[in-house]
Amino acid sequence: MIEWIGDHLAILMFLVLTFIMFVGYPVAFVLGAVGIIFGYLGVWFGVFNMVQFANLLPRIYGGGVENQVLVAVPMFIFMGTVLERSGVAEELLKCLQVLLRRIPGGLALSVVLLGTIMAATTGIVGASVVMLTLIALPVMLEKGYSKELSCGCIAASGTLGILIPPSIMLVIMGDLMQISVGLLFAAAIIPGLMLSGVYLIYIVILASFKPHLAPPLGAHEGPQNASELLRMVVVTFAPPAFLIILVLGSIFGGWATPTEAGGVGCAGALLLAWKAGRLNFRSMKEMVENSAMTCGLVFFILFGATLFSYVFRALGGDDLVVEILNHFGINTGWEVLIFVMALAFFMGFFFDFLEICLVLLPVFTPILAKSTFPGFIDDPKLITLWFAMLLAVNLQTAFLTPPFGFALFYMKGTVPPSINMGHIYRGIIPFITLQLIAVALCMYFPELVFYLPRRWGMLD
Repeated sequence: MIEWIGDHLAILMFLVLTFIMFVGYPVAFVLGAVGIIFGYLGVWFGVFNMVQFANLLPRIYGGGVENQVLVAVPMFIFMGTVLERSGVAEELLKCLQVLLRRIPGGLALSVVLLGTIMAATTGIVGASVVMLTLIALPVMLEKGYSKELSCGCIAASGTLGILIPPSIMLVIMGDLMQISVGLLFAAAIIPGLMLSGVYLIYIVILASFKPHLAPPLGAHEGPQNASELLRMVVVTFAPPAFLIILVLGSIFGGWATPTEAGGVGCAGALLLAWKAGRLNFRSMKEMVENSAMTCGLVFFILFGATLFSYVFRALGGDDLVVEILNHFGINTGWEVLIFVMALAFFMGFFFDFLEICLVLLPVFTPILAKSTFPGFIDDPKLITLWFAMLLAVNLQTAFLTPPFGFALFYMKGTVPPSINMGHIYRGIIPFITLQLIAVALCMYFPELVFYLPRRWGMLD
């Protein structure tokens, strides 16, 4: 029995981590503590050498502190915080409402488009959901929109930031999977825009057949002539659009690294805040403090994940996972991939996207890289990129699935008393279904992931 436990410490380590996460302890402390405790257990059982602990600090320092790619994370977080507090998003929504007022469900379409634009400028889901709820939900309810449609539309649109570049999640995934962040950004553009497009199509169809759920806006709202409309577009829509092109275009064009592009984005966001009259010493202090707290949380989790994954692999976790999958007859590439996608979706009911990435990626990335998909994809580099995008699209659901969907909590803390959790839960169900359809499309048509990287010469 003792010998069996020593040989299967990695599996016990994974189960203990999952159990403690369910209890509700902070994930950053749990990851590091479980890694250290099972390292000492490995020493006691004779399957881990004490001297291996000496590699932990250099590994953490080299993988986190010295990693130049991760410097982009604070940049994008600060850029998103500045844009969220500067009022740029509120003006954008007003502009989009006017432009789409003649289309069925125009206000809901405006929310989705605003969520897409904010995803391409901020990448911070919590800020996007809260901001969209505060500025869009009262207007939607006032115009007679269904409570369920309003809540589902806002929650789903606010989560696009974890997929559409410059996504902080993709920066972290690039570090964990040793993939170029620029390559991940390029691969995520079509799936991200496709997911946004699926939302738009659903809303138009729903509003066309059930107009009482999404009444059209009056033609009297907004500018009444072409010159006023043009001025609104130039003043409110053009500046953030230019910032998106500047940040993402510089990365894809090879003119700047993600870190440099993030710095440019911060400068542009501050300029927009100054132009909006929202930049002063007090607001700047709040922006810096909020950004620092978010950055501290992200990096603390990364350090804990490094500890956990190092000990897990040192205890033979990769080989044990392969043995377990083979025992259950899960041994082909397709079977492993579908198993991981189902597992990620199930974990999304209980864990945050970052926790799922930190648990699944170190375990299954090496396994899938060695798998084969005969007649479909054979290159391990392409398989790894494809897997990253499938997981990224799948993890959209982690923000929406009850009982622990973070977007639902962000929204519940912001909505008026007339909205209860029942309205929110019923509202997000169609959008979760649409997200799963998007995962299936990316799985069946991998060129959705590879098209832009291949066209831009990133896969040569």
